[in-house]
Amino acid sequence: MQKQTNEAIAVNRQKTMKLAKMGMLVAISILLVNIHFPIFGPVAFLEYDPADIPILIGGFAFGPLAGVCITIVTAILQGLTVSAQSGLYGILMHIVATSTLVLVSSTIYKMKKNRKMAVLGLLCGTLAMTAIMIPANYLITPYFMNVPKQAITGILPFIVGFNLIKAGVNSVSRLSCIKKYRSFCISFNLSYETEYGYRL
Repeated sequence: MQKQTNEAIAVNRQKTMKLAKMGMLVAISILLVNIHFPIFGPVAFLEYDPADIPILIGGFAFGPLAGVCITIVTAILQGLTVSAQSGLYGILMHIVATSTLVLVSSTIYKMKKNRKMAVLGLLCGTLAMTAIMIPANYLITPYFMNVPKQAITGILPFIVGFNLIKAGVNSVSRLSCIKKYRSFCISFNLSYETEYGYRL
């Protein structure tokens, strides 16, 4: 009985720590959204920010579903605070774009946790995000921004290029910071080799 009680306490403690780590990633993402700048001059409203990097880390560390949950919470909090000017439109577009990136990349990585699958997952996630944002812009942007679909067609090359660059840069950054968040795994009492498939 005592052993079962101790095991239950350990499980509850681990769940609490997991939620705390996920909350920390949300907070970091919200801070990083303050670093933003346009990529293409003619469409300066399309701005790059590195806020997806900690969300990708969460997806790889805790799984695809957790990554999507982190995305949704982050998008809502950002939409109510630092990105309030974008309103519901910004929240929806953020959820669609980042959820696609995180869900695809972390699902592929989960199949076999090694560097090759990490790269493959992030590549597929980048392409998936770029692809999904084409219909998303046609369906969501005209409704919220009161612009004709013809206007979306006119800037479509910029939309595609923007999403490729943003997702690509954040994916490369996520790979390059693996060593730096090794302590993140250790502090969470995770086996680094088990959870991530390789040692660095």
